[in-house]
Amino acid sequence: MARIVGVNIPDEKIIHIGLTYIYGIGLTTSKKILEQTKIDKRKKVKDLTPDDLNALKQVIEKNYRVEGELKRDIMTNVKRLKDISSWRGSRHSKGLPVRGQTTRINSRTVRGNVRKTVGSGRKAPPSPK
Repeated sequence: MARIVGVNIPDEKIIHIGLTYIYGIGLTTSKKILEQTKIDKRKKVKDLTPDDLNALKQVIEKNYRVEGELKRDIMTNVKRLKDISSWRGSRHSKGLPVRGQTTRINSRTVRGNVRKTVGSGRKAPPSPK
């Protein structure tokens, strides 16, 4: 397994898919990184040379916020919203949808109103005597 920025990437994955295992890197970003390092995106992780891995590590560490640093930034942004008592901050603290979604009909699980299906636990009808 290749280890990039503290994340193990499985050997059998194609590299442009394998990079998406890193928090903060999606498909588009992984393709941009591979273009910058001039690595073929169809290569498997096990076929990468140590020089390729070093080039990937350098580009990611230099140009992108990933993993712990990104999570910390997101956490501080949410904390700031809560501290200034904004509407979004109050929604975060209550655990409700933040971006304007309606809660009257949807988001039952968030509100704690989980309904089970009716027919799943039905008793067998009584047998005639």
